[in-house]
Amino acid sequence: MKRRDLIMTAALAPLLAAPRVAQAGLLPIIEEAASLDPLRSVAMWCDDESGGQEIAAQGFHGATPDTPTNIKSASKSIISAMVGIAIGHGLLEGTDQPIAPLLRPDLPADPDPRLMQITLGQLLSMQAGLERQSGPNYGRWVSSGNWVKAALAAPFTQDPGGTMQYSTASSHLVAAILTRVTGRPLLDVARDWLGQIPGFRITGWDRDPQGIYMGGNQMAMTTRSLLAFGATYARQGQAAGRQVIPKSWIHDSWQRQTTSVFTGQAYGYGWFLGRIGGRPMRCGWGYGGQMIYVFPATFTHPAMAIAITSNPDQPSSHNGYRIELNRLADRMVRAV
Repeated sequence: MKRRDLIMTAALAPLLAAPRVAQAGLLPIIEEAASLDPLRSVAMWCDDESGGQEIAAQGFHGATPDTPTNIKSASKSIISAMVGIAIGHGLLEGTDQPIAPLLRPDLPADPDPRLMQITLGQLLSMQAGLERQSGPNYGRWVSSGNWVKAALAAPFTQDPGGTMQYSTASSHLVAAILTRVTGRPLLDVARDWLGQIPGFRITGWDRDPQGIYMGGNQMAMTTRSLLAFGATYARQGQAAGRQVIPKSWIHDSWQRQTTSVFTGQAYGYGWFLGRIGGRPMRCGWGYGGQMIYVFPATFTHPAMAIAITSNPDQPSSHNGYRIELNRLADRMVRAV
């Protein structure tokens, strides 16, 4: 890969005290990333007084930063943002709100009493207690005739509020709730609420047999669009001079609710919480290596965001690829 092929914006200079050093550091890091075969695109944003700038973007292996990719479970962070907006609009009461009244038509005929205890927040933090419908159970669940009813009919493996049980069915129940309270297709709602973010666009999104857009999977976006979403979180919900996502929701969704059984990281409402590059980091992670890293501003560093898309048909967890992406993000942040 030649350096002239790397998209590196001229806006880097006013952002950094030593732009030439930072640029010289970023260039080889992104060039070396081409050795990661599943990698499709990387983009980085850094805040400034004008609202921030994209400071690097590069495609790999035939893709570009503007190629739509299935972002898989990274879309759970987007569903979380929509919950925060719905709460801000008064359509939902808050994370302690029980879900049973909102999903009453889909409850089993003789429901387990614990269904009445599950809250909206427990769905978002993967603590509903229902048997998880990801991993080996995923195919059976999406083959059912009604995904919402099937999720609610799953047996309890623990009481609500227990340890994390990662399940896309929980996110899909959130999508069903958002569809009910807005009375509109969720894609239309997302375009209205999040379309205020310049560059944000969902290019494809699968639906269940009842027409509900899938919560937490099968959503297509470009790397730049995912970066725009992350940059909005990095700026505490602001984009183009508007408060698109409530600042209070960003604070709440980044509070530890449980611990990931996959990574050992803390998990909030649709976000993994950790540290990268010596800084606090919030992360949305999708199968195959679809990543959005958000670095809140500190006293000594500006807010930043990194978006990465990868081949959505290859795993990223057990083969070490996700660790390689974390290292890539770590090197990029330290270089800037």
